[in-house]
Amino acid sequence: MSGFVLRPSAAADVPAIASIYAHHVREGLGSFEETPPSAEEVARRREAVLALGLPFTVAEAGGRVLGYAYAQPYRPRSAYRYSLEDSIYVARDFARRGIGQALLANLIAASAKLGYRQMVAVIGGSGNLASIRLHEKLGFARIGILPAVGFKHGGWVDSVLMQRALGEGAQSLPAGKPPQAASG
Repeated sequence: MSGFVLRPSAAADVPAIASIYAHHVREGLGSFEETPPSAEEVARRREAVLALGLPFTVAEAGGRVLGYAYAQPYRPRSAYRYSLEDSIYVARDFARRGIGQALLANLIAASAKLGYRQMVAVIGGSGNLASIRLHEKLGFARIGILPAVGFKHGGWVDSVLMQRALGEGAQSLPAGKPPQAASG
């Protein structure tokens, strides 16, 4: 799909972001949450991402938020400080139109520019082929599966782990200050 733009998210986008996410929580397996968070909670989560200097981007057309993506620390312990986890959600009526691919490509580039070295995708459901193929298309490799680690919609759900290098990845040691100050 053409005609959409990617831009940093704004506080005014929170109701649309919350609505998109609520659909995925209620209907899908991409999130292991079972109750959609309130708009206030979504705003808090967005602010936490931005407070770390990490990207939180929306795709917009005609004033409507069509999808969003953000990066967050993969894990809180300091040894993980160069690794991020991605999250991407697209409005159900705009799926499979290139929005997710544009959001993920932008997230990868922005995260590499910030000095991060690895990006991990934790995909809900081994049958979530759209997300798996999207990540494969953008250089992620399947690195593992956690069978039946979740229980949602009356059944057991796998988590598929995928990973890709950012920038030089593990080919060199990081120089200078780490991208984020992690604790633990």
